[in-house]
Amino acid sequence: MIPAVVLMTLLWSTDLQAQSVSPPDLQAQSVSPPAEYSVRLVNGTTSCSGTVEVLYEGEWSVLCPRLWSIMRETKVVCRELDCGNPVAESGGGLIEDGRRGVRLGGCRGDESSIIECGITERYPGFCLGGYYHHVICSESVRLMDGAGLCSGRVEVKSNQSWASVCEADFDRQDAEVVCRDVGCGAPAALQGGLYGEGEGQTWDKEFQCKGKESLLLDCDTSDRENNTCLPGNAVGLTCSEPDDVRLVGGGSRCAGGVEWYDQGEWRTVGTFSDVMSIAVVVCRQMGCGSTVSSLPGNTTRGFGVSCSGSESSLRECRRTYDLSPGLTVICSVSVRLVDGAGLCSGRVEVKSNQSWASVCEADFDRQDAEVVCRDVGCGAPAALQGGLYGEGEGHPWDKEFQCKGKESLLLDCDTSDRENNTCLPGNAVGLTCSEPDDVRLVGGGSRCAGGVEWYDQGEWRIVGADDGDQEDVAAVVCRQLGCGSTVSVLPGNTTVGFRVFCSGSESSLRECFRSYDLRLLPGLTVICSDLLVQPDIFLTDPMGGVSRGHQGPEMFRGYNFTITCSTQPQYPGGSFLLTFTGSNRTQIQPAVNHSAAFLFPAADDSHQGNYSCVYDNCVFSHNFSSESELLSLTITASPLPAFIIRHVVVLLILLTAITTSYLYYKPTRRQKRVNRVSSMDLYVNAMEMVSLSSRAEAGPGEQRAAQGTE
Repeated sequence: MIPAVVLMTLLWSTDLQAQSVSPPDLQAQSVSPPAEYSVRLVNGTTSCSGTVEVLYEGEWSVLCPRLWSIMRETKVVCRELDCGNPVAESGGGLIEDGRRGVRLGGCRGDESSIIECGITERYPGFCLGGYYHHVICSESVRLMDGAGLCSGRVEVKSNQSWASVCEADFDRQDAEVVCRDVGCGAPAALQGGLYGEGEGQTWDKEFQCKGKESLLLDCDTSDRENNTCLPGNAVGLTCSEPDDVRLVGGGSRCAGGVEWYDQGEWRTVGTFSDVMSIAVVVCRQMGCGSTVSSLPGNTTRGFGVSCSGSESSLRECRRTYDLSPGLTVICSVSVRLVDGAGLCSGRVEVKSNQSWASVCEADFDRQDAEVVCRDVGCGAPAALQGGLYGEGEGHPWDKEFQCKGKESLLLDCDTSDRENNTCLPGNAVGLTCSEPDDVRLVGGGSRCAGGVEWYDQGEWRIVGADDGDQEDVAAVVCRQLGCGSTVSVLPGNTTVGFRVFCSGSESSLRECFRSYDLRLLPGLTVICSDLLVQPDIFLTDPMGGVSRGHQGPEMFRGYNFTITCSTQPQYPGGSFLLTFTGSNRTQIQPAVNHSAAFLFPAADDSHQGNYSCVYDNCVFSHNFSSESELLSLTITASPLPAFIIRHVVVLLILLTAITTSYLYYKPTRRQKRVNRVSSMDLYVNAMEMVSLSSRAEAGPGEQRAAQGTE
């Protein structure tokens, strides 16, 4: 028996001799060993499907990241293997003892190979807590330069290179097969030049698909009659998203618990990141309107999703296989706001015949806006303007709403045919709604201070945030409540299962990342700058010398008056500063019973101008202030014409009384004497009344002058 070492030496020598006599062309055809970090797919049905393995330190090892995305990691794997579109990804826990594995750092999706994503760890045994990943890529067709997985320029593989397809050689039946081959829904748009021109050659065949084939390779082909394809004719295809997501138990197709069809069954979708971002993607994929709310559902094992919110479908998000809380989503059915700054602003679009149409400003009023804002889960309308958020791509809505303003949904409103079916450019209605009243601060004595609570699932719940996130969360809370900027953030009560993470730029708390964590999280108490309510300012005078003019109150010259500052009883103490814009004069008084009175003895021209009250108080070891509205005061002369008119009226009344007495009574001579005396008394009394009236109309300065004359 030949020893193994001798046998190996002989075989190696023979191999060298064979190489020394091999012709050059055979040497060129020898296959080089795979490079380190090369990728392959094993145990699949095609060369473009199977479990992902990476050559690491000379050994094929399973790739076991916890997070995996079809738009990132799967896309890079398909590109590196020169396959087509990523179609599907599935995974499961590694249970093989001793199986070696590596952990991937994470891909962006534009890398040309897995090594560019970074190998971060190497496990000596099996991937502890890790998972294998099984991917499926299309073999012979791909969609390039589109907005997602289901749109792009159609390219087919020919002689190990990719070629674009001419629009003249591609019809609806071919499009149905391509959309099915890349894992998408039915064709939605088919147009030459829609996604640019390819860099390589044009496909030299014409497909003869019947529309029912599973793969493009199953279709017959024929030679093209014309081998040229004019520029702008490389066919672009947009497929609908796959029908692999549904909402169950919510009473409509746009509300309920999220389920995803995966590996032959409907599975509950869990979340380990921002639930609102996931909800936005679900509503988009389902063809529903704006996201109204997202609530936690039943906890599920083995299927968690993380989205950024910009994805076209749920399969473009990252997912993992862990114990995660489920998710219930509510979307609006017939209306959405698009291209706005947040969830509560955008161009109004309504669903019509399975497509979305913009609404003309002339057919939309305040009552319609109130219903739309309510339908999408926002507050009252704040701004309504044509062209505010751009123009829609489709046709305008051909109806006019007749909402009364109290309806819960836009579908509940009556409609009528439009009188004019045209809508001029710049008239697609844009709507800005206020943020929903679903956040509050409690226990701080003001709506702008206290522990943060969020209305969720029919109850107010404490909001938790990690220490490093609390400042950003507080900034969003103060902004949403209209309370200015953040003054301080203090630790609050602890809570379980409700964690919020914000960047600090969001308009409302529901735009932040939200997750349902089983950890014990610290709550937070927020104090905002607009802690104090706006004080009131008003003018009084005890002598009736004030009147209401067009520009505000008017005070007669020489009369005394009082300006009173007051505020609601929020916090004890504080002081009021009365400012006057006519000069640098200011007056300060302590707040007594939450008010202060500033007395002015005699009005003159120097008192004319604008006054305001500034309330200052030290609360929570911080100084706060709040300023009232302006009080504009005008000083005028005493109303002399009115004084004369009053005297004339009194004299006319006196004359009428005397004449009446003379005409209707015929008294005796004695009675006449008595009547004369009575008439004289009446005259004297009347003159005294006139004198008193004159003194009341005159200012205090004029009264003193009159007394001096007497």
